Amino acid sequence: MLTADLTRSRTTGTEITPLFIDPTDERYRETARELIELFEAHLDEPEGDLEDAIDQLTVADTDYKIVQGLAKLLTDECEFEVVAPVDPREIRRQLFERANDQYPIVRQPTLGEDTQKLDVYSTIADELGISLETCYRGMYADLEANKRLVRIGTRTADRYQSDGTESSTTTLTGNSDEEYEHTDLTVDWLLTRYNLALAQAVLYDATEMRIRIWDHFGTVFSYVKLFGLMHRLYPIDADGTRVSSTDLAAGYEAMLDGPASLFSQSRKYGIRLANFLPALPLCNRWEMDAEVLIDEATGETRQFSLDHTEGLDSHYSAGERFDSDVERTLAQKWERSTTEWELQREDDVFDLGAEVMIPDFAIEHPDGRRVILEVVGFWTPEYLESKLEKIRQVEADNFVLAVSEQLDCASDEFGSAADRVLWFKTGIHVYDVVELAEMFGKQSEITP
Repeated sequence: MLTADLTRSRTTGTEITPLFIDPTDERYRETARELIELFEAHLDEPEGDLEDAIDQLTVADTDYKIVQGLAKLLTDECEFEVVAPVDPREIRRQLFERANDQYPIVRQPTLGEDTQKLDVYSTIADELGISLETCYRGMYADLEANKRLVRIGTRTADRYQSDGTESSTTTLTGNSDEEYEHTDLTVDWLLTRYNLALAQAVLYDATEMRIRIWDHFGTVFSYVKLFGLMHRLYPIDADGTRVSSTDLAAGYEAMLDGPASLFSQSRKYGIRLANFLPALPLCNRWEMDAEVLIDEATGETRQFSLDHTEGLDSHYSAGERFDSDVERTLAQKWERSTTEWELQREDDVFDLGAEVMIPDFAIEHPDGRRVILEVVGFWTPEYLESKLEKIRQVEADNFVLAVSEQLDCASDEFGSAADRVLWFKTGIHVYDVVELAEMFGKQSEITP
């Protein structure tokens, strides 16, 4: 995302508005083209050289903040690595030890100084089995400015493997243990991403966000939980008015507490809130209103509103997401298990009257039995109490819980689900959940 010094917004009356750019404006398109070409030209070059080139770049009719903001987003798509055949710390250690034997080199005559330096470097290079130039350059290869640009989007440097060593191959294919998610860096991608980043930056100081969505519920709510956002959900009709039950709902409204209201202006939580925003453009219809703090001393706020008509595009995936490592690990374990029960991401909605609850998983058996699983990990004490209140309102005898032992609560706090709680320490075991499913699985289903 953009750093605070690169944000661009206007505050007027009661509103704050990002200063979006027009992605079809040729001056911005030319700026984006020049920056992309600049980055690609610096593949396999030191990071410091790239930064100098960006600082020296001047584009007619384009605001400096826009140029630097676009460059920041491109940098986020880059991978810089230490490129040296030997660990720079080892090169330095041996050089300093050898130089210490001839101390003080700097007090020798110039010619002697140069000769002794050359002798030290040559000796260490021979001992390490590398060239004199490689020894000299590798000595400080781990400084940020000296790290090499080895990947930008889908383009990669030819001469280096991802572990930073020289390669006889001609293509860098990425880490063999994990496939790299490529991004095609185009002018349209960069300019669209810039507008989204401007909107995200406004949310760093949000005190509250309200969203309304009319489709892709599971995807959006999975991102709400993925970023650990405190939320309250309500069913709404087609006009956005709250209704009494999910049977009457055309969509859902979520109230998300922001950093100022929860954690005394915690920027870490503010970044989570901003990180969530790209989930909304995954919907066909959505609305967002946020209260943004502009003066911490007086508590003065401004309104920030967005909706699907702004033309923002998301770079997030609409695929399956997990809100915690515990859930992700459980799903991975389930794929390797031999049980007949199938684990599925949950689409059901529990109608709790004024609010709704969307559990994490459904576990289904080929014979039609089904249980619904909610994973209760670490939350703040206040949010845990709200969570417990929701759980106590659920009236479904096939609703089971997996609860972290780190939480300050007991089984009897889960109401009618007290005898359906699986306590876990660091991870959830598949066959413990299967045992619960065998005990409480029912043929009946909850109707969304």
